[in-house]
Amino acid sequence: MALPRSPYYSVDEYLAMERESATRHEYIDGHVYDMAGESLQHSRICINLAREVSNQLKGRGCEALSPNMKVRTSNSGLFSYPDLTVVCGEPRFLDSHKDVLVNPTAIFEVLSPSTEAYDRGEKFMRYRNFIETLVDYLLVSQIRPLIDHFVRRPDGQWLYSSVDELSGSVEIASIGCRLDLVEIYSRVDFPEVPPSSPDER
Repeated sequence: MALPRSPYYSVDEYLAMERESATRHEYIDGHVYDMAGESLQHSRICINLAREVSNQLKGRGCEALSPNMKVRTSNSGLFSYPDLTVVCGEPRFLDSHKDVLVNPTAIFEVLSPSTEAYDRGEKFMRYRNFIETLVDYLLVSQIRPLIDHFVRRPDGQWLYSSVDELSGSVEIASIGCRLDLVEIYSRVDFPEVPPSSPDER
């Protein structure tokens, strides 16, 4: 995520600009941020995720939405573009343009070095505190086989689990999907990690 393009935009100003823009920008507390291009790794993982989730949701009451669908995080001052969003039941939108979803059930983010801390920290804080419909938040690494899964329990607490083997899978009960990591990471080449020296072990 790049530095803000301006000191401040109102929500109406941001939406008017974004609806005319050829590129995507996220909005946080009045500031507009350019969204960087994606790596080959990131692109492959996003396509694999979309394919696996969409195929499993076919003919059911939930649907997957592309990274071009904005999500509004209630009144927290955040408009974002998740890498993949799933909505169950009737989609609800901010206004008649129907380009800002307000009731996601599951959100997937593919981590990048420049945004990982934000996706794990500030963004997740706003998602979990200001999107009442959100049940599942999944963070997908692009440097190793790893999916971190956060699930909202009925009491409002969030339960964390992770899967870090290509032979593993993630069950997403709220949308009735099972993600096999071998499929999510199809054609993905992980960077080599040099062996540690005896002193580093």
